[in-house]
Amino acid sequence: MGIGDKIEHAAEEATGKVKEAVGKMTGDSSTEAEGKKDQSKANVKQAGDKVKDAFDK
Repeated sequence: MGIGDKIEHAAEEATGKVKEAVGKMTGDSSTEAEGKKDQSKANVKQAGDKVKDAFDK
């Protein structure tokens, strides 16, 4: 698993957190939901990264 992929997945999670916060602050439930969705997708990718790393050792 490349470090670039890990950084990309972490950035995707951070972007999701920002979207969720903006959605909460502005009362935009669709932006908030989109942020949560982005975080969930990133978390799944990060879990996959951990599994791949475990098999590489």
